[in-house]
Formats: sequence, structure tokens, C-alpha cells
Amino acid sequence: MTPLRTLGSSDLEVFPLSLGGNVFGWTADRATSFAVLDAYTAAGGNFIDTADAYTAWVDGNKGGESETLIGEWLAGRGNRSDVVVATKVGAHPEYKGLSATTIKAAADASLQRLGTDYIDLYYTHFDDTSVPVEEIIGALDELVRAGKVRAIAASNISPERLQESLDLSDREGLARYVALQPHYNLVSRDTYEGPLQEVASRSGLAAVPYFGLAAGFLTGKYRAGAHVESARYSRVEAYVGTERGDRVLAALDEIAQAHDAQVPTVALAWLAAQPTVAAPIASARTVEQLPALLAVADLELTDAELSALNTASA
Repeated sequence: MTPLRTLGSSDLEVFPLSLGGNVFGWTADRATSFAVLDAYTAAGGNFIDTADAYTAWVDGNKGGESETLIGEWLAGRGNRSDVVVATKVGAHPEYKGLSATTIKAAADASLQRLGTDYIDLYYTHFDDTSVPVEEIIGALDELVRAGKVRAIAASNISPERLQESLDLSDREGLARYVALQPHYNLVSRDTYEGPLQEVASRSGLAAVPYFGLAAGFLTGKYRAGAHVESARYSRVEAYVGTERGDRVLAALDEIAQAHDAQVPTVALAWLAAQPTVAAPIASARTVEQLPALLAVADLELTDAELSALNTASA
């Protein structure tokens, strides 16, 4: 059994890889989504990440499709208490921003789609600087006190607003962020390392990075001269063929070969080894993609290998 990791100061214990739900209702249909969820939990996984806005960007979708599929799967499997469900508020087309009214209405909508009476981890998806932190934290605190949310977290927030929020919670005895979801991977380090990571470390927050595989670039399948049909290609082409990108892939190739592992496993293992990181997020649009992601739980890189990847990605 893979040891679970505690998320910050919460009582949530999670598998060291969070399964991203952004593909459910997009590049993974209902049957495939269910198969991926089944395979993930069968391997010991228990940490599912979604958002109320997933997958509003798909033609014909309204947002909430991912939550709905996860809710139907939870109902069908009868395993709600075995799974840590994380979702987010602030970007759904009908519930934009973080006013207290929006947060509470969006939470109720998420609960309905998920078919549950509580959300384990509730993130503010994008900070809304037009709303005082007092209003945001106050609304989240109400949800926690009502039993609708077990723990709260933040994503896409500045170090200053994060610290202000934490200080308010400490001062007023309100619900306090336990986790942070930053954009962080081997080819995007400055999106977390520095002041944001320092606040998380100082405050005991667990980091649950998104884009852990740089939208697929760090799987190794996107390389100069290779043509890959993918809905995500527009997100990775900025890395393909660059000096830094090539350096990182070369280092990943060498370490993967040494461990008889796959490239994405090594990329996630580097991320999992970084200070404050509890569980990287990665999504699988097919069951066949899962083993390389799940293997991060069993791969421990040496100090020399971590140093080589740090140098290649600098």
C-alpha cells in the first residue's frame, strides 16, 4: 500500500498523485472517464481534482460536465467516503468571481452535480481582487461551518493576497487555507518557486501543482519534428524545440532509462520531491496513460538525479 500524505493542517489524507478531472467530458467521454476513475482507485488512488468550470470551453458544454460525471461515478460505485474530491469556484460561466453570494451559490451547484452533501477540498479557482479577502474567507468559513466543505484552498493567487488571507483566518479564527494549487512543473518553475512557495512553506500549506506535465510536453511525446494529433498541442508548442525544453527532455530520457521508467513518471517524481508538494495533478484521457502517472508513487529520485533536472530546467 502506498503511504498517503496529509494535506497541510487538514485531516485529509491523499494518494501522492491527484487525478485531474479536466478531461472528463472533453477528451474522455463518459465510459472512458468511468474506466479511468475505476483504474485509478483500483491502484490505490483516492484524490480527484475537478472544477465547476470544467469543461465549459468545449462547444455545446455549459460547465460542470466533469463534476456531473464524477458524481454519477461516485453514485454508481458507492464509494464517496473513500475518495477525496477537490473542486473549485470562481470560473463557471454562471458563477464568475468570488463574491460571497457567488461562492455559496456555486458551492450548492457543485454539491448537486457531484451528488454529495460535502466537498472535501474547495479551492478558489482564480483570485478575485475586486473582492476583499474578508468577504471571500468569510463565505468559505460559512461553508465549512455548515458542513458543506471540509477544507479550503487557493489557486492562482498572489503571495500577497495569500498571506493576507492566512493572516485574516488566524486573527479572526476563521477557516484557513490548507493547500495551494500552483502552476508548477520542470519547464515552469518561476510560476511557483520564490515568494509564493515561501508563503506556502512558512504557513504549512500543501502544494498540489497543476500542469505537472506541462499540458503533455513532459510526457516526451511532443518533440521537434514529431507530429502529434492532440487537443492540447497549442498549449505545448511553446516548449517544443526550445533549448531549455530539449535539455529537460534529454535529462528525463537519461534518468528514465536508468530506472527503467517512463518519462512522465520521472517528471512527476521531480515535482513530488519539491518542498511543500504533497501530490502533483495529472490527467489521463485513457486507461493506458494511467500506469506511467501512478508509478510516481514508487519512484524516488537520487539527489544527483534531482540536481541534474534542476540544472537542465534552470
